[in-house]
Amino acid sequence: MRSKDRISYFYDGDVGSVYFGPNHPMKPHRLCMTHHLVLSYELHKKMEVYRPHKAYPVELAQFHSEDYVEFLHRITPDTQHLFAGELARSTSLSYPNHVFTDNLGEDCPVFENLFEFCQIYAGGTLDAARRLNNQLCDIAINWAGGLHHAKKCGASGFCYINDLVLGILELLKYHARVLYIDIDVHHGDGVEEAFYFTDRVMTVSFHKYGDMFFPGTGDVKEIGEREGKFYAINVPLKDGIDDTSFTRLFKTVISKVIETYQPGAIVLQCGADSLAGDRLGCFNLSIDGAYLIVIVAFLILPMCYLPKHRTVTAWHAECVRFVKKLNLPLLVTGGGGYTKENVARCWTVETGVLLDTELPNEIPENAYIKYFAPEYSLKTPGGLIENLNSKSYLSTIKIQVMENLRSIQHAPSVQMQEVPPDFYIPDFDEDEQNPDERMDQHNQDKQIQRDDEYYEGDNDNDHMDGS
Repeated sequence: MRSKDRISYFYDGDVGSVYFGPNHPMKPHRLCMTHHLVLSYELHKKMEVYRPHKAYPVELAQFHSEDYVEFLHRITPDTQHLFAGELARSTSLSYPNHVFTDNLGEDCPVFENLFEFCQIYAGGTLDAARRLNNQLCDIAINWAGGLHHAKKCGASGFCYINDLVLGILELLKYHARVLYIDIDVHHGDGVEEAFYFTDRVMTVSFHKYGDMFFPGTGDVKEIGEREGKFYAINVPLKDGIDDTSFTRLFKTVISKVIETYQPGAIVLQCGADSLAGDRLGCFNLSIDGAYLIVIVAFLILPMCYLPKHRTVTAWHAECVRFVKKLNLPLLVTGGGGYTKENVARCWTVETGVLLDTELPNEIPENAYIKYFAPEYSLKTPGGLIENLNSKSYLSTIKIQVMENLRSIQHAPSVQMQEVPPDFYIPDFDEDEQNPDERMDQHNQDKQIQRDDEYYEGDNDNDHMDGS
């Protein structure tokens, strides 16, 4: 067992400044709230904190089609009328300003700085994977990542670029087998689809299934095909599963997966929309009529067992704790989560879990303290939705999953080849910069020469001398 985990944490303030539009449930501002809560608990002092690079188009095209990446790069609210052909082919005529969406509705809007937003969150996951690959850390965190619905040629479910697939592809350069675990309330369809035909990635998704709940995939019978048969694990759940049932099922399944698959690294998607009180869950909200109204809550115990207040992150954080204890290289991302203050609570608590740090219930003073009123605590009332997951139903699901895992004779092996380079950096010409153009924080930082960046004297091969 490692004596102390080395944690790398990735954050760029620009990622929280984008705006999906009025009434849209996705609020990237939740990332700023999370980060400030992490700072207020002084967790940053126990981690290495990095601003990620902005992923280059060529990096995004390691999974996504070049045409789609170019489309995202070029389209803006002001220029979208120039892409009428692409939009007409890829979307419903009823929603002319939404790009390449597989699911008709207003889930994937074109907004200012869309492509930069994608570059930042994808860059964070890529940087996290590379630090793990180079053994520079044991655990890497990118709460801005985890956008698991995006497909090779299109956006879906608020997701434009699938950073998880890109991160897994990076890990596969060094690891023969990578395990992907998804605890978002929605099925991790984009990641599963990307690796549906290979045994080098096992995808395990715990999610709400049925009642036309988005994205409509994730039946226990979806197990992968060809070389990937039995390497897609789906655990479909009904409304209102409680802490005890979920954690027992999670630990049983993941323990068997580890024993059978023996992964070299793990990617854990921690979507917080599976918490009680989520805007798209127990508050019973639909998205502009696009989805059937479905009540979803994962943190619900019978009323007689509920204390006055309880932590909304109980089982969620317990899953993170369990995976951490497996002592494998671990990449942790965010995902869904639409009640901003609960998202910030959840991911801050889980940052503490990854750091083996228990946090006081009283939230310290921070820039977003008003969002946590009136109690200013990490604890909130639990949900009261009826648990529709009977013991017999959960037992049936567990038996089917275990049978599928038993069909795997042994952990697959692969002939490792020469490792390709980590990433491509285009030439940067300072003379071509427009001095009047607004420069974001990321690019300002790139132009600052750090005192410790170069060697001194004869060992300085990077710094130009005057000759």
